[in-house]
Amino acid sequence: MTDDVPERPSTATLVEALDVPRNAAIGVSVGLALAVGAYLFRVLELFGPFAGTREYPILGPEGWFLILAFVLASATALLVATVLTLVSAYRLSKTL
Repeated sequence: MTDDVPERPSTATLVEALDVPRNAAIGVSVGLALAVGAYLFRVLELFGPFAGTREYPILGPEGWFLILAFVLASATALLVATVLTLVSAYRLSKTL
């Protein structure tokens, strides 16, 4: 019995096997598309004016909805990338 420990594969190999860069790019694309669509519908009032009046301090409604669009894009990108990576991991586990 030897005390030699086999080398661990690099993290880059796992990232490549799971297609993480591709999944992240798809997630960012979907997140940006969803956020831009939501922002345009809300700020340009494509469905007509929204009921009720509110005051939006400092940034105005466009600024606040731009911040919300960024949060929506980030969360959506993370969710899509995570789901796609989990699907890649599942498919990879089936082939092993």
